[in-house]
Amino acid sequence: MPRSRQSRPTRGVFEHPEGSGVWWVNYYVRGKRHREKVGRKSDAIALYQNRKTDARRNIKLPELGPGKQVSFGELASAAVEFAKAHLKAFRGYEIKEGILREPFGSRPASDITPSEIDTWLTKHCKKPATANRYRAFFSLAFRLGMENSRVGSNPARLVRRRREENERLRFLSRDEYKELSKIIKRDHPKQHPSLVFGVFTGMRWGEQFSLTWQHVDLTRRIARLTKTKSGSPRNVPLNSEAYAVILEQRELVPHRSSDPVFPLRGPSADCRWWLVPALAKANITGVTWHTLRHTFCSWAAMEGLSLKVIQILAGHKTITMAARYAHLAPDTAIEASEKI
Repeated sequence: MPRSRQSRPTRGVFEHPEGSGVWWVNYYVRGKRHREKVGRKSDAIALYQNRKTDARRNIKLPELGPGKQVSFGELASAAVEFAKAHLKAFRGYEIKEGILREPFGSRPASDITPSEIDTWLTKHCKKPATANRYRAFFSLAFRLGMENSRVGSNPARLVRRRREENERLRFLSRDEYKELSKIIKRDHPKQHPSLVFGVFTGMRWGEQFSLTWQHVDLTRRIARLTKTKSGSPRNVPLNSEAYAVILEQRELVPHRSSDPVFPLRGPSADCRWWLVPALAKANITGVTWHTLRHTFCSWAAMEGLSLKVIQILAGHKTITMAARYAHLAPDTAIEASEKI
């Protein structure tokens, strides 16, 4: 008995694993096989037809046409240039672009799939926060490519975002800070003001090292940040420690209005070349530059400052971020409860 028309397999569509109800599309372009996981069979059939149509129109698979195919490296370079023009903390974008250059740089951007990105993040990023930062870089590169009509989709949007565990925050104890300060002041005296300023203002790396003299008001004792991670400008009060550092820097570096308050001097344009050796000599582990910001917020909580005040001082967009430090001030919570 001949097979019915409905039982015949549909070209370019298959179920895997068999009986799972999960359908895939399968097609070839210049001998290269392309497979995509879809879901329902009807959706897979529709997608297969769209993919073949896109290939003919040179939209989804531009290698079929005469035009030049855009590589991910080109998109990544454009993302770095965007960060330099619009974001103060662009150094991290340059680092990510360099790391991703080997595995993805020469690849056609349209060939990169969400599963490839997810697999790379799982293999190379030890912490969820790191994976999310790289995912954001991928997304920015593809989003800018879409805005400029260089690619047709953003596969990074389909990559799952890792859940970040922020309950345990590393910060310097007072003794650790004193020991680290002593070593840096001895070995790298010109960098010591940067350390002190970072601890006693809680500024992010990009905020501190892009701060120029025109945004420092010595009369009001504030530093005006015009571009921040949250997108809102804010004033950072200069306490006695931070104010003393500003006065010290005026004696050490040029202070024309456009000059940086903390020039990045040394063999590399970051702090690792002097901070990492000092941390090793002080036997301090698990610390990066961002730890100084956690130190500022943690010390503020331990001194009894409210979460709202910490949010304002640190420039957190929501009070939820400041709430991570609440466990460091149990006495304050008890006192507040007792007043009720």
